[in-house]
Amino acid sequence: MSRGAFPILFITSNRIGDAVLSSGLIKRLSDEIPNARFTVVAGPVAAPLFEEVPTLDRIIEFAKAKGGGHWFDLWTQVRNKRWGLVVDLRGSGLSRFVSTRRRAIWRKNTGPPVHKVIEAARILKIEDDPAPPYIFTSEETEARAEELTAGFGPILALAPAANWLGKTWPLERFSRVAMRLLDPEGPMKGGRLMVLGGPEDAKLAKGLRDVVMRNQFINLTEDVDLLTAYACLKRARLFIGNDSGTMHLAAAAGIPTLGLFGPSDEQHYGPWGEQTRVARGPRTYEQIRAVDPSFGQALCHMMDLSVETVGEAAEELLAATDGGRKPSMPETPDA
Repeated sequence: MSRGAFPILFITSNRIGDAVLSSGLIKRLSDEIPNARFTVVAGPVAAPLFEEVPTLDRIIEFAKAKGGGHWFDLWTQVRNKRWGLVVDLRGSGLSRFVSTRRRAIWRKNTGPPVHKVIEAARILKIEDDPAPPYIFTSEETEARAEELTAGFGPILALAPAANWLGKTWPLERFSRVAMRLLDPEGPMKGGRLMVLGGPEDAKLAKGLRDVVMRNQFINLTEDVDLLTAYACLKRARLFIGNDSGTMHLAAAAGIPTLGLFGPSDEQHYGPWGEQTRVARGPRTYEQIRAVDPSFGQALCHMMDLSVETVGEAAEELLAATDGGRKPSMPETPDA
């Protein structure tokens, strides 16, 4: 660590979505503290999001363990350092037992519901000017994304997976919306289809292969790391997906993002940004929760969200952002 560095311990979420929504705090601190150096504590699935932070000293993967022993293990790794600032987005007791000049600790919101980006901003007392999600990527990652997305035509990005059946829109409906948008008479005619998800979602990608011709299909569910997938999203014209970490990555990438919602609250977890929209069926979050208070039922709560509703919302978002985005490459080959 360089002389005069300002060490920051940044404790963030286990989950990708929550980690993305608070990621802008690192960018804000980097901009405002020129000699800031970060040690990031994150869950194993979210940790890769921070691998290319330019001022990173270390990532500590923080997995849950029975009996709370994981907190003691973490404390033993950070206790011997004099920190300049501890940012604790988990509101844990650990942040009170390390040596630091300042502490910024998450506290449960007891007022009206606010978005998770606002909640994160309150930790640094910047809720009047919240830090939008921001993910750092290297030139190498961007180059790899350019290779994976090379081709012609606008890219429609889909993320048909979710972490729970209850908020997973049926795959067949994703397929129908994609065909509507990519149809020769559709608003994304001549476009390509990019499917995102983890290795466990490869079957979902296979279910969408027939929507377009083989050379128009980009499968990012196999052997693509999180940062590369994010960089690929920057090159898409439109994203449609369930409420998931991938949806938040798309919004952070700055592309038009349509999030599909049912048994989750868009007031807290809606995609963040001017080019984002939410589509849901006729039932509100509160109405769905009244039917399944603990969200423990093994049934899909997204069946009343129609293809027509999503298709219209996607077309409206495309129209609203037409001309506001410069394609990363020509949409038709040179003559």
